[in-house]
Amino acid sequence: MMVLESADSTRGCKLRRLPVAALLCLFIQPAWAADVTVIVMSQSRAPISDAVVTLSPTGGDVSSGESPKHAVMVQEHQQFAPFVLPIRVGTTVEFPNRDSFRHHVYSFSPAKTFELKLYGGGETQTVTFDVPGAVALGCNIHDNMLAYIYVVETPYFAKTSSNGRAVIQGVPPGNYEIAAWHPNQKSQPSNPTGNFDVVSENNVEKIVSIEMKRDRRPRQPGAFDEQGY
Repeated sequence: MMVLESADSTRGCKLRRLPVAALLCLFIQPAWAADVTVIVMSQSRAPISDAVVTLSPTGGDVSSGESPKHAVMVQEHQQFAPFVLPIRVGTTVEFPNRDSFRHHVYSFSPAKTFELKLYGGGETQTVTFDVPGAVALGCNIHDNMLAYIYVVETPYFAKTSSNGRAVIQGVPPGNYEIAAWHPNQKSQPSNPTGNFDVVSENNVEKIVSIEMKRDRRPRQPGAFDEQGY
């Protein structure tokens, strides 16, 4: 077994041999994190997909935790994909055009106002999002194209799937404010739903309800076919 040796020369002590594992235990506390599952439902108790769930430490420290600094918003079949893209502040998003015709991506949202002028299939442009908030995307050429980028400060976030469930992995112990956001919810911006404690490595499950409004804007392509250029 590997050991470390130590001596106190000022007192003339003899060498003492300690197992490495025992020595490390004196200085290192066990590290653990929990997975938090959030179920987002409407006022009629229907599961909501594409809702962004965030956990924000109540102490205000969001410097810890890892999250990607790169994401992709695709333009394909005359649509954006995904419909909702959650990212952390400072993330650079690629906007590849996979159609055979041009797109002109823009946003007038306060969190990020930008314009990617006409560019064709096979080309990619990028934008860095450095302010938290909701960013609505459109295309100046195709009115039906609509998507959202939701920029968050906390590293603990996830998006719900079709069953309304989102899993936020690796949440360390602490007290967190839980919030949910969806582009079609009535209360904007994000909707805080209270605080809770993560006190052990056991997985946690929470249910969140948000009031939804009707989505009246079609997101499917129009009846005409675009021509290649």
